[in-house]
Amino acid sequence: MKAIHVLNGPNLNLLGTREPDVYGHETLADIEARLSAVAALQNVTLHFRQSNHEGDLVTWIQDAGRAGEPVILNAGAYSHTSIAIFDAIKGSNAHVIEVHLSNIHAREHFRHHSRLSAAARGVIVGFGSRSYDLALQALLFAPTTGES
Repeated sequence: MKAIHVLNGPNLNLLGTREPDVYGHETLADIEARLSAVAALQNVTLHFRQSNHEGDLVTWIQDAGRAGEPVILNAGAYSHTSIAIFDAIKGSNAHVIEVHLSNIHAREHFRHHSRLSAAARGVIVGFGSRSYDLALQALLFAPTTGES
């Protein structure tokens, strides 16, 4: 593995100031710096991106899937609504770990179901910004043979 894509959806650019009681005080830049340091130790390039636009996420997932590079995806609210992102994961055979900062199952009812989870290799929820770290550790160090 030479690269990992960390893709972030709508409103994640507001981390650190948006509902810190739910999402914490770290910014997306803080998370990127921490993950980049770990990835660099493993000689892996991290492509870290954020967009408030669904189409950007679809394109980036397709690009990663075609390149055979794994994705850590926090699609934000699109997790609960986007068939287009689901189709991008499935259609490009992208290896995706879905992450959420909060425990979506303990929040508002409309957040309990993710349309993306069925297409993801795994889902990590509820560990704040450390959800990203857990996903990165899984990609870097967990065995991938024989698992789907």
